[in-house]
Amino acid sequence: MRVLFTVAELYPYVKTGGLGDVAAALPQALRARGVDIRLMLPGYPALLEHISRVEVVNLFDSYFGTNAARMLRGQLPDGMVIYALDIPEFYHRSGPYVDEKGVDWPDNHLRFAALCRASAEIGMLDDDWKPDIIHGNDWHCGLIPVYLQALRDAPPASVITIHNISYQGLFPPEILSALEISPDDRSQRDFEVHGKLGFLKAGLQHADEITTVSPTYAREIQTPEHGCGLDSLLRLRSDDLTGILNGIDEDVWNPASDKYLSANYSSKTIKDKQRNREALLALTGIHPAEGSPVFCVTSRLVHQKGLDMLLEAVPPFLQQGAALFVLGSGEQKLEEGFHQLAKQFPDKVFASNDYKETSAHRIIAGADAMLVPSRFEPCGLVQMYGLRYGTLPVVRKTGGLADSVSPETGFVFEEESASALAEAIEDTIATFRTPRQWAKMQREAMTHNFSWAASARRYRQIYEQLQDQKEIPRVGRPATITA
Repeated sequence: MRVLFTVAELYPYVKTGGLGDVAAALPQALRARGVDIRLMLPGYPALLEHISRVEVVNLFDSYFGTNAARMLRGQLPDGMVIYALDIPEFYHRSGPYVDEKGVDWPDNHLRFAALCRASAEIGMLDDDWKPDIIHGNDWHCGLIPVYLQALRDAPPASVITIHNISYQGLFPPEILSALEISPDDRSQRDFEVHGKLGFLKAGLQHADEITTVSPTYAREIQTPEHGCGLDSLLRLRSDDLTGILNGIDEDVWNPASDKYLSANYSSKTIKDKQRNREALLALTGIHPAEGSPVFCVTSRLVHQKGLDMLLEAVPPFLQQGAALFVLGSGEQKLEEGFHQLAKQFPDKVFASNDYKETSAHRIIAGADAMLVPSRFEPCGLVQMYGLRYGTLPVVRKTGGLADSVSPETGFVFEEESASALAEAIEDTIATFRTPRQWAKMQREAMTHNFSWAASARRYRQIYEQLQDQKEIPRVGRPATITA
């Protein structure tokens, strides 16, 4: 079984969020289960410099208006075979999606249409490896099924994974002709989202299978509240939609061997976690009151994460002696809010926008509890890190948070409000002051298995089902290529 896994990010080379972590871990887990899997990414400089045994698979005199393009094939340090679409005009930039000011690159529609078409052409060119399945991720890969149906008489099967449906790749309708897709084709309607063209919608219309990153999120996105305008389409395709909970890299996130920690520990040596708490407090000068917990947030500071509710809920608990560490960047209002909180409580709050993996590991290991009050959360990985490290999560019951945290391993609240979050924090503090119960919850949390093995097993089943289908049903009429 040959699978091409196309994605816009790959940890540790290019990462803006959890997508890069998934791309680094899931293909490796699939390879361990016997899948002949290869990666396909844009040719970012930070990625190209780590690829060895590079071969030029194909040369293009012009590709989506660029002067030159190359399809490269090589190998990453972990042994994974990778294809990289090398177009310096498109990918040699300061960020994969936005400029230094956080503004979308104006030609993102061309940059990711090129990635999609190049993915669809793998196996058509002078290459001896032909994928049976092409697995695209998020809106950046939404046009893969469209190009597959337009370019090939018997195309490989296609899978699209929704990592966050609120990011849909929406563009003005006039860009359709630049994508080399006929504006007269039914595909124009397949793209349309409230007067704009949506890459993700096109993928959901044409893909053979759709997956998303947790069972609860798969149900949520079929509702008007969480479907971001695509709920009716997803209800129509519900038989082809599967929620598969993401995993985490249990080698990278392992408190027993984590090289960033002051002291390693496991569920059997949970007392050694205290040494990480002490080191973190000593390094930052934060001083919680005796018997009060240290909370942490390691997150993008955006509205989705519910952190405005935290700013409203947390001050009374800081006054009572709890401490808070915040690591992450994002919306200016939230960044300023947490920095102001740190000024108001200088010995209780540490806030930094300078995200580093080292800092994230040390803060998660050193904190007692983790705050994840998301309004919605497709999967979430950070709560799994917290569970793995015995840092009990306080989460809202939504998406992957609902699927991974239980009352036995953390603190769960339902209502989207600061008052409901405050009640959950109060429960957390009360339990923290009952050491035997707290330690029992920590041990239970740390013994949960969040490896990628279960996820990879389910993805392989989907691939096998696609292979076994003699006739793959098509939802939309094939698109037409104009150039």
